[in-house]
Amino acid sequence: MPQNVATLPVAVLGAGPVGLAAAAHLRERGMTPLVLEAGALVGASLDSFRHVQLFSPWRYNVDKAARRLLEEAGWRMPAPDALPSAGELLDQYLVPLAALPALADTLRLRHRVTAVTRAGSDKVTTRARAETPFLIRAETLDGPRDFLASAVIDATGTWSQPNPLGANGIPAIGETALAARIAYGMPDVLGSQRPRYADKRVLVVGAGHSAAGTLLALAQLAEEHPATRLAWVTRSDRLARVFGGGEADGLPARGALGRRLQALRDSGRLEMRQSFPIHALEETGGRITVRDTAGRHIDGIDEIVCATGARPDLSVGRELRLRHDHWLESTDALAPLIDPNEHSCGTVRPHGHRELAHPEPGYYAVGAKSYGRAPNFLLATGYEQARSVVAALAGDLAAADEVRLVLPETGVCNTRGALQQAARPCCTVKAADATCC
Repeated sequence: MPQNVATLPVAVLGAGPVGLAAAAHLRERGMTPLVLEAGALVGASLDSFRHVQLFSPWRYNVDKAARRLLEEAGWRMPAPDALPSAGELLDQYLVPLAALPALADTLRLRHRVTAVTRAGSDKVTTRARAETPFLIRAETLDGPRDFLASAVIDATGTWSQPNPLGANGIPAIGETALAARIAYGMPDVLGSQRPRYADKRVLVVGAGHSAAGTLLALAQLAEEHPATRLAWVTRSDRLARVFGGGEADGLPARGALGRRLQALRDSGRLEMRQSFPIHALEETGGRITVRDTAGRHIDGIDEIVCATGARPDLSVGRELRLRHDHWLESTDALAPLIDPNEHSCGTVRPHGHRELAHPEPGYYAVGAKSYGRAPNFLLATGYEQARSVVAALAGDLAAADEVRLVLPETGVCNTRGALQQAARPCCTVKAADATCC
């Protein structure tokens, strides 16, 4: 790499937990990060659901390099087994981390990255490509601005790109027109959004932990406002992932979430429709009718919460030579380890820079974006990804290849050929049957 490129910073896209962890590792290795964040503050995604209690305790939510930097400045780690809310993780960890002198001068807020390419070259050009700086274009308050970088670590996540209600991967008919009646993600139904949902008939769509948390919050709201009525729709009839492994779950709070949701379903306090792939929405008499692909319908809905997951924004890398899995949109080599069609375990085999690499040298997607549309991403996975990638960029391949990651299992594991069966304890499935175990 020519000297002028080698002296350029490493661009880190996104100032969430994994992006700031990557910046901390870069600083620890004597490298200069340039952190570009679209939001007005670090951890903007966490701030959007700050009311939500996380089911992973502090020990899994703090990166090791970030912790070392913080403790040098007098920061004290919260109780390792305590469960933070998203807001507490932001206020007590990410905000102090970003304020450290080692990182503060590298951070550019309100810089929304719109494109990443090579300076002076499009994706067709091959000659001297690896020796050419990356060019990152960002929209700022002062207009478009270009930055040069020696490498790119993309930690932009997926939260800002929610999946639509439509079961076929595109918005349901009428979804755009009724957008004002639909919330995506995890609205604060017991706090700032209480007037929106109290005494209303609310439909929650999804079969993941976000849907579970929202349903339980709505059930509490219904106790305080008895006219509140709940309906729950899932696309399939397989609920093992959301109900979880109960006491077998390595994260007790995650197991308890599933047990509470199952009890709510069994209590009859909500209407449930399984195998209800949504096709269209229409407004009738001021309320919403939801229809599935078979013509069945649910009437009288006032508000909808769409908790169907999220997907990565791949448009910013259009001029790079990237290789994504065709259906998960994850990093290609990572896909066999996380494909929910193959398994739904909570743990994934440790992986690092080699599984995250693309044909474009020097570009890596880490964090939730590396998983594409696959669920079950945990912050601890992203932290180890960041450590391995930074070690590789620093030329320390021995450290980069020594990936060590122990994650708490969900207690359930579905494998191909067993998707219609009940979930089984992950520890009872042979490695030959499921790579997650």
